[in-house]
Amino acid sequence: MLGWVTRRRLPPPGQRPSCPDLCSPPGLAVLENLIFYLNLLGTMVFALSGALSAGRRRFDLSGVVLVACVVGVGGGTLRDLLLGLTPVFWVREPLWLGVSAATGAALFVIGRRWQPPYRLFLSADALGLGTFTVIGVERALALGLHPAIAVLMGALTGVGGGFLRDVLCGEIPLILQREIYVTAALAGGAALVLLAPAAPVGPWPTLACLLVVVGLRLAAIHWNLNLPVFGGRGWRG
Repeated sequence: MLGWVTRRRLPPPGQRPSCPDLCSPPGLAVLENLIFYLNLLGTMVFALSGALSAGRRRFDLSGVVLVACVVGVGGGTLRDLLLGLTPVFWVREPLWLGVSAATGAALFVIGRRWQPPYRLFLSADALGLGTFTVIGVERALALGLHPAIAVLMGALTGVGGGFLRDVLCGEIPLILQREIYVTAALAGGAALVLLAPAAPVGPWPTLACLLVVVGLRLAAIHWNLNLPVFGGRGWRG
């Protein structure tokens, strides 16, 4: 289902590492499985964050499912459109749209009997940011794009769904606030492309990217870390 992963970061034959494990079919299978399950996890947790946000706004069932679907596939849709990959991924593989809808519907049912804490929303959003940043970077690298573009595609995939969620729910998008949000996605994407040459098809750059993004985002939430804003304390717009 994610056959493009097998083309990820493979250098020319004469420049490949001598260690057979790095470019062997089992190594590729491990990487492909990892990317697939990260994609599945990211879709679920981002759809969950969308459903939670819609639930706090007291949306009905159709509204909660709609927001969950938009958040679950929104970032990847923006990425595919920018890269000219049409039809976009969820049109080719409706599984991802179904996962998003099912997650939203399930939370709607559960939410009628239990009020999820806001901390759950923040945690789901952080995990979704990390997993979708990984997917975006990997997708761009598989297409042979420049590493800098791959980092940007990772950040776009990571923050795109959350931006659409906040707009639909009438909130100021996190990426426009002082939150360490886009910064975390960019840092994780940079870690992946910098570590990629050391493990052309190994899972470690992927896991490092995930840990950097989620770690930075959760640390910012826990310790209330923010970026500086424009202007001094006496600035008036």
